[in-house]
Amino acid sequence: MVKQTLLSVALADTAHSESPDDPEERSARAVHSCDGCHPPLAESVRRRVASGDLFFSLEFFPPRTRAGAANLLSRFDRVKAGGALFCAITWHPAGDPGGHSETSSLTIAGSSFNYCGLETMLHIAATNLTKQDVLRYLNRAKSMGVRAILALRGDKPEDYKVPEDGFEHAVDLVRMIRANFGSYFTIAVGGYPEGHPEAISYHQDLLYLKEKVEAGADLVLSQMFFHAQQFIDFQRDCRNVGITVPIIPGVMPIQSFASLRQMVKLSGLQVPESIQKAVEPIKDNDEAVQNFGIHFALQLVRTVLDAKAAPGVHFFTLNREHVAVEIGKRLGVWQTRPARPLPWRLGDNHRRCLEQVRPIFWASRPRAYVHRTQHWDDFPNGRWGKHDSPAFGTLADYYLFYLNSQVPPDQLRAMWLSGLNDEIDVWHVFYSYVSHTENKQGVKVTRLPWNDGELNAESAPLLKHLARLNSRGILTINSQPNVNGTSSSDPVVGWGAPDGYVYQKAYLEFFARPEVIFALLEELKNYPLVNYHIVNKTGEKTYTNTLRKVPIAVTWGVFPGREIIQPTVVDPVSFNVWKDEAFALWCEQWGRLYNPESQSRKVLARIENNYFLVNLVDNEFPHPTCLWTLLEKTLERVNGL
Repeated sequence: MVKQTLLSVALADTAHSESPDDPEERSARAVHSCDGCHPPLAESVRRRVASGDLFFSLEFFPPRTRAGAANLLSRFDRVKAGGALFCAITWHPAGDPGGHSETSSLTIAGSSFNYCGLETMLHIAATNLTKQDVLRYLNRAKSMGVRAILALRGDKPEDYKVPEDGFEHAVDLVRMIRANFGSYFTIAVGGYPEGHPEAISYHQDLLYLKEKVEAGADLVLSQMFFHAQQFIDFQRDCRNVGITVPIIPGVMPIQSFASLRQMVKLSGLQVPESIQKAVEPIKDNDEAVQNFGIHFALQLVRTVLDAKAAPGVHFFTLNREHVAVEIGKRLGVWQTRPARPLPWRLGDNHRRCLEQVRPIFWASRPRAYVHRTQHWDDFPNGRWGKHDSPAFGTLADYYLFYLNSQVPPDQLRAMWLSGLNDEIDVWHVFYSYVSHTENKQGVKVTRLPWNDGELNAESAPLLKHLARLNSRGILTINSQPNVNGTSSSDPVVGWGAPDGYVYQKAYLEFFARPEVIFALLEELKNYPLVNYHIVNKTGEKTYTNTLRKVPIAVTWGVFPGREIIQPTVVDPVSFNVWKDEAFALWCEQWGRLYNPESQSRKVLARIENNYFLVNLVDNEFPHPTCLWTLLEKTLERVNGL
């Protein structure tokens, strides 16, 4: 039985990363070979500054609970889709921030980068840390692929004494990182538009900031401020003392009266009387306070940007990013329809930057695919490679923390039913999912164990057919329509460079009971241009008309001045790996919601052990697909038995 969570496994994988022979460490050392496609954050910022292309970034803190951590990871997807240049993860000394728990700062940063595809900046606060502590944390961060650090001294407790071999100031931490890691890490440092509270003077604090930059800092992230002119003056003063690196303003939108108090606590700043007077009459109306916060932050940021004093903005979200998202949309920096370099999500994981081909089976579970291929040293960057190398991670080591924890069990039972009497109940759950209708308990089904979320826009033309099939026991888990020479800029199926054309073969993947499979095999004799692969849970019963080790391209694109790109394939060997995962989800994801001896668990176990997994490829992509007719005739055969 699969027992470990994804993050537990990921951490176990990196626990030995300090060994020079460890594959994770080898991959981390190879990062710079990919800098052309995924440059370091410092270079990305410099390019934005040079082009005048505004950017934004967001800061989050690690939640206290495992469920909260999973929820945060799910929200990172939205941040990635919106085009954030990076996200920052704060350092929480009280919660073992460099530890191996699923809620540690280092774990969240590594997961943000590896499983959500976000460029991630890890805060490190040096208070109470020794140089050996920091070295250990940075080596682990490097092995996870994290390449950006915000170097801070951190708040000092009363009667604080610097540990032996510790850090007196943030500049000492900057020097130590550069001395031990060279240019690997982008290093950011804090800047204080009002001056640091402990500084002798504002001017002296500017000179100290200059010292941090001269020690190796690439960027400055400012403390929050309430007056735009204050930051504009700060940026000018920094330039006057010789600080030339980009300076990014930090903004904490007011989201509620409670958040305003939190702002004072975190920053030590005095809230202007004008803000206090504006918020006091509406302090019990969170919506009104939030609207005020959006308006105030917009004015603040626009004034700074109009003065050409900043290349972008960094939002302190307090883990409630929706206000920052709204501000980003109004500023025009939040992407509402981001371009797709490939049909599947391509993150900022520099180790995978040359990856151009994936099997279609994990299209709705990209994190599972990333996890199972995380130890690969090379990723396919042309046509799908040799069938026997590299190997996928085994299912025995895999249990997807993200999907298992993102939605509480009671919400999953509401969607997937609190009790299952028979297979028909399961069919109705699938039907509700694809038809966007409420289930028998009056709840909308927004996900299934095989799908991270709701069906994408590409599935819209298929929904009528999918609903009909699922209501009759053909339980679909993956599909794509045929596409014949559609513009690569199409908002639904487009991907890749502009002025290209994309193509797809119709694809369908589903579970079905044995009597449907036997009828399908008979009907397939009338469809020689349909490739099929049918397998049961154990793999003992396999039916296919494909060459056993030859992949089929099901998505490709033609672009000016380039070879044809084939990013999605149906690979017979990978399908046998995927089928283990797909069958296991019946009980590992769905079945775990019920008592072991319950009727619900028995129904799901019966499906897992008796149904077959099928994939179908219609090779006649220029014509309307025959798959719907094929399956209708198959069901007619079943009814005629």
